[in-house]
Amino acid sequence: MRFAVKQRIFSFGDRFTITDEFGNEHFTVVGKVFSLGDKLRIYNMAGDELYYIEQKLFRFLPEYTIYQYGQPMATVKKEFTFFRPRFNITSTLGNFTIEGNFLGMDFSILRNGRTAAQVSKRWFSFSDTYGVDIADGEDYGFILALVIVIDQVIHDNNHNKS
Repeated sequence: MRFAVKQRIFSFGDRFTITDEFGNEHFTVVGKVFSLGDKLRIYNMAGDELYYIEQKLFRFLPEYTIYQYGQPMATVKKEFTFFRPRFNITSTLGNFTIEGNFLGMDFSILRNGRTAAQVSKRWFSFSDTYGVDIADGEDYGFILALVIVIDQVIHDNNHNKS
């Protein structure tokens, strides 16, 4: 299924809806106001919290933990590299890797070596929106949480350079 996500989605108190490619609403993302570090929650349309994302503070490189039902289920750490971003992802759902052009928001998320999702800005003509095409059988909310974390890390990195 293909979803539409705003680029650079997180800001203090931000609230937005993730839709499918036809405009049907599937998830609501809510950022926490006045917090240290990034904190946001992903809800289904019934209002049930599916995932909580929290930035770990006082780290040399960005690090986020994704929680489900209060339990940590994934850690995403940006690795130190000179040329292109690379992420270390540990998860209870399998071995995740990311390949492609992160800065251009055109990359693949692989789970145990198989494509779990494709992310691309090319699918939408809006400059601040990109598509996330998630394979059948994958946890849509979790994959979108990973994409949101990657987007936040890339956005913070680009913001810190300016």
